[in-house]
Amino acid sequence: MAKKRAAEIDRQIAGMDAEQLPANKRRLHGPRHFAGLYASENVAGTEFVFGATFVILGADIVDVIIGLAVGNALAVLTYRFVTAPMAIRTRMSVYTYLNRTTGRLMTWLYNAANAIVFAIISAAMITVSATALRIVFGFPAQTEAYPTNWGFVLIALAFGSVAVLVVAFGFNALAEFASICGPWLMVMFVTGGMTMIPVVAEAVTGSPVVSSWQEFINIGGEGVFTGQTPEGAEGIGLLGIIGYSWAANSFAHAGLIDMSLFRYAIKSWYGYLSGTGMFLGHYVAWLAAGFMGAATAAITTTSITVLEPEDVAFQALGYAGFVTVIVGGWTTANANLYRAGLAGQGVFPRLSRQRVTLVVGIVVLVASVFPFVYRSYLSLVTYVGVLLVPIGGILFAEHYILPRLGLTTSWARYKGVQNVPALVAWGAAPVFSAVMIVFDLMPVYFLFVFGWVIALVVYVLLARVSGAAEKYPEQVAADAFFQERVDNFHAQAAAIMPAETELKDRRG
Repeated sequence: MAKKRAAEIDRQIAGMDAEQLPANKRRLHGPRHFAGLYASENVAGTEFVFGATFVILGADIVDVIIGLAVGNALAVLTYRFVTAPMAIRTRMSVYTYLNRTTGRLMTWLYNAANAIVFAIISAAMITVSATALRIVFGFPAQTEAYPTNWGFVLIALAFGSVAVLVVAFGFNALAEFASICGPWLMVMFVTGGMTMIPVVAEAVTGSPVVSSWQEFINIGGEGVFTGQTPEGAEGIGLLGIIGYSWAANSFAHAGLIDMSLFRYAIKSWYGYLSGTGMFLGHYVAWLAAGFMGAATAAITTTSITVLEPEDVAFQALGYAGFVTVIVGGWTTANANLYRAGLAGQGVFPRLSRQRVTLVVGIVVLVASVFPFVYRSYLSLVTYVGVLLVPIGGILFAEHYILPRLGLTTSWARYKGVQNVPALVAWGAAPVFSAVMIVFDLMPVYFLFVFGWVIALVVYVLLARVSGAAEKYPEQVAADAFFQERVDNFHAQAAAIMPAETELKDRRG
């Protein structure tokens, strides 16, 4: 009887896509992959947009230096102590884990939302890349919400096709592509920022020489991050900068999207490696982009509010700036297309991730020809966090809180019922956020924190009275047996194809 049951489960596992199973422990990646992945994804063409956005929002130079440090440190700590540990203990993507704990309906809704969100983000990255060749080919600036030039459309489609093909090959190709590009992108941003500091200095003091740290602060405060908006209004302040920098990747860390990446990590301390993206990209690159944007505005006598990434990159880095924008857009589009493919597979589980990625890629290609998305990227990722982060609170409660309270995780699946508490908890958080926004009771950039907590608390309270307080010994034993067969499946696969990647990455 036991052999027959094992054979049935083995057939079931063999028929599942690899992305729907716990990650093969023989295919884990070493630290260099994650360092390169996060550096390249978060040092992208849109950093030009972020740098200019903080200038437009009226950030003060001292607030920027301190606020970005604090906000990005909070993001790294969230990756380290929330995202990475859950990913490594479950070895599942957030989509698979959500399905096992909250059921099909919840997973379908969440996956559909994710597929749309990350397709839009990927499209924005591709749009940024496509605009980089505007000056080279003489295309007009894409200032409308829709494309106004067929040449731009063709380039956007070509760039998008490359991104889709890279992601279709899976995590290995994604990580290798990112690892190669990350260091170079960082060098280009730093070089561009340093090149433009004398330009800003001359505009402020009449001399291109900056002889001290205090002089750098004075020049940055008068010429770039002035503490006032271009209209002369008061800027966002220190808390605003902390909030926006923490919220920029909130869907990935607090929302647990990046469980899909960290499930391939060997150790949970790899969560600290997200710092290559947070501090090199969301700190150094944002600062550099601010200086590049302010200097470009002065050189071209154009308002920084209408500058495009390729204008800034060209003034700071020449034709190499175009390559920076192109590659930066590609690497970020890759990571988000990978996420969109995983989410889409949750909507259409019978299709492989590669096929779903290709389908999502078509949507991305169409969306990428519309330039309006990337111009509002900071607001976009902030509101995405408000929508998706509550799921992270629910799953955190499932994995950590319920067992510590003596309750049963995955109780809804064991009981064979719809996980209504999860649906209610997810709905409650955005409703709370909407009220705060409509009545202007709380800044939008901190709402993801309260949404996460509200979803966690509501879920625990409702789950307790809905079935989590019951025991399901047979179902728990069945899950353990299923995991045992998965490990056996992976071991058999390793015997056929030696784990060369694992050995190489462990040495790395």
